[in-house]
Amino acid sequence: MLSERARRWIVLAGAVAGVALTARLGMWQLDRAAQKQALAQAIAERAALPALAPDALARDGDGAAAQFWRPVRLQGRWRAERTVFLDNRQMNGRPGFFVVTPLELAPGDAVLVQRGWVPRDAGERTRLPAVPTPAGMVPVEGRIAPPPSKLYALAPDAPGPIRQNLDLDAFAREIGVPLRPLSVQQLVPDAVADGLKRDWPQPAIDVSKHHGYAFQWFALATLIAGLYVWFQLLRPWMARRRAA
Repeated sequence: MLSERARRWIVLAGAVAGVALTARLGMWQLDRAAQKQALAQAIAERAALPALAPDALARDGDGAAAQFWRPVRLQGRWRAERTVFLDNRQMNGRPGFFVVTPLELAPGDAVLVQRGWVPRDAGERTRLPAVPTPAGMVPVEGRIAPPPSKLYALAPDAPGPIRQNLDLDAFAREIGVPLRPLSVQQLVPDAVADGLKRDWPQPAIDVSKHHGYAFQWFALATLIAGLYVWFQLLRPWMARRRAA
């Protein structure tokens, strides 16, 4: 049997640990909110910068991260035969495909372009829409972005036009052309009408959510401290006063 003194020390240790943990989690949520605010500011600042020229496009991961969300103007040849339709992608709440095609900037040098979105055929899931793709050298205007996000998949995708995800390095080996470590979200349509929608979503930056979580953690820390003070200090003190 624990003595009364030992029990009190255990309760105190538990209360201190609980307050410390929940307060730390609250601070972590505030830090996440600050990171997202900085990201939103960086996106706005980069979007206002002049468009990058093709020769300024990053060739390594660190350089690519510093260029995300900047406008860019490229010129190259579409590798239309390597077009991939990324399945289960939404735009404005509708399911469909993201259409991605490598743009060859020069022999042995290409970048993956997220050209736009098309709806999925309601009657036949594997029926692909015809996406006109101009031949020869074409200008492409857009913004630099991370490679297409990856969705949960039960198994690796088989090579083919319809895929769930696309790994940049593996796709580069598949097509036999190195790809820059980024993608470009096309914003200006080609000269040939392609029917693609380009209402690209901005990165999710929900700062209020993190502030709400931080408030909950700090409230829990306050509750733990308050319960300890009430049950371990004030209530015994009041009992002693009444007994005196």
